[in-house]
Amino acid sequence: MIDKLRSEHIILGVDPGTLFMGYAILKTVGQQVEILDFGVLDVHKLEGQYPRLQQEFFFLQKIIDQYRPSCLAIETQFVDKNPQTMIKIVHAQGVAIAAALSKDIPIYEYSPMKIKMAITGNGHSSKEQVAGMLQRFLHIPDEQMPKKLDATDALGIAYCHYLQLGMPVGTEGGAKDWTTYAKRKGLTDKGLTGPAAQLAAALATAKKKKK
Repeated sequence: MIDKLRSEHIILGVDPGTLFMGYAILKTVGQQVEILDFGVLDVHKLEGQYPRLQQEFFFLQKIIDQYRPSCLAIETQFVDKNPQTMIKIVHAQGVAIAAALSKDIPIYEYSPMKIKMAITGNGHSSKEQVAGMLQRFLHIPDEQMPKKLDATDALGIAYCHYLQLGMPVGTEGGAKDWTTYAKRKGLTDKGLTGPAAQLAAALATAKKKKK
């Protein structure tokens, strides 16, 4: 059986939207993570819902052909107070799933809370907090950080799937998020929890690699 922790993975993360769709491509080999591409597809200038969905479908097929991802990671359906908004988001999710299925790509769904918990240790974190942690984890320069959070949302979805593969924290006793990893390594105390604990864990791991 192929060791999934050592093999190469190319993860396509998608944050579905009706006007702006976030996308991200992560390449992972063991503990090494590389951003191949991430950004936002802007379809808000197109008139009508279906032309926008069609554009998203064609765009994702192009991305898939270019990077040949091994899987699609996507956020599950969320509940919105406005039924019409929820229906439109579900349509966008369906388009992304259909694009992956048309290329025989496995699909993995994660709830918004699980994604936030995996990255920040807090299932109720803001989009800005998620973006900040991803910037630190993946060493993204300030000038390369996108203005629209749809892009970092997609990156977070892809990174969440990476964590589910068991790397990097999975090799340390099977922990599935940075907070659990930090606690097991004694990197947390009463005044160091949540995102701060994750950052401490990441920095400690980086220091060990340099030695």
